[in-house]
Amino acid sequence: MVKLNELTGYLNNFLQLGQIAGDPSNNGLQIEGTKEVRKIIFGVDASVALMEKAVSKSADFIFVHHGLSWGSSLKYLTKYNARLVKPLFKNDISFYAVHLPLDAHPTAGHNAQMAEMLQLKNKKMFAKYCDIEIGFSGMLPYSMAVSELASHFNNLLSSKISKYSGCKVAEEPCFVLDNGNKIKKVGIISGGSGMDGILASFRENVDCLITGEFNHQCFHLAKENGLSVIAAGHYRTETPGVFGMMEHLTEKYNVEAEFIHIPTQL
Repeated sequence: MVKLNELTGYLNNFLQLGQIAGDPSNNGLQIEGTKEVRKIIFGVDASVALMEKAVSKSADFIFVHHGLSWGSSLKYLTKYNARLVKPLFKNDISFYAVHLPLDAHPTAGHNAQMAEMLQLKNKKMFAKYCDIEIGFSGMLPYSMAVSELASHFNNLLSSKISKYSGCKVAEEPCFVLDNGNKIKKVGIISGGSGMDGILASFRENVDCLITGEFNHQCFHLAKENGLSVIAAGHYRTETPGVFGMMEHLTEKYNVEAEFIHIPTQL
């Protein structure tokens, strides 16, 4: 068990919530519940399904990457917004969200965790977003074809999700832009890299960018400049940081924790 104010204070500091001023997410404690936390539910996205699972699991606290409050949202707690928050207030459950700081965190973040999964050497951060470097680049242990890397990464990601969700998770197809080059240097940007991620990959001289979503408008730019791309899904590439935080908090505090897997297939 841990006090709510101790837990949130630690999270705010560990995740350095103030470092990304332009983050559209209102990061941190978005709904305040009971003052003592015994069980934490971890997930990727705020949803009615997640809230209902948290209630059924007798959770005190929910930690997600994509939260409830963005910019000036939640002005009206009616209709769908009411359905989202009602289970939390009714059951005294706290809700904590962290967006870009979880992408960018140097150890527990999505990109750091995926770089560790691939055993990248000479790792460094790259790809600025909101004036902070958010991705990781590094060298694979050995060169491989793009198709081999896509299969290897897909297997690693699926195995990790299976481990934390407690159920068998089938591998999902990746979008692969294969420029025929052997891959040695990799760039990783979770979620959606966008045009900025493609341009940053050129500057960093990576052979292949691993990301979640790949935009149509970026296809010819990447292809005609020799950049291979693996897009493994927005949801799936934004699970590793959630797992990283789950491991970190359960090790630090004597609390029960559970990951709720609600894939979007996107």
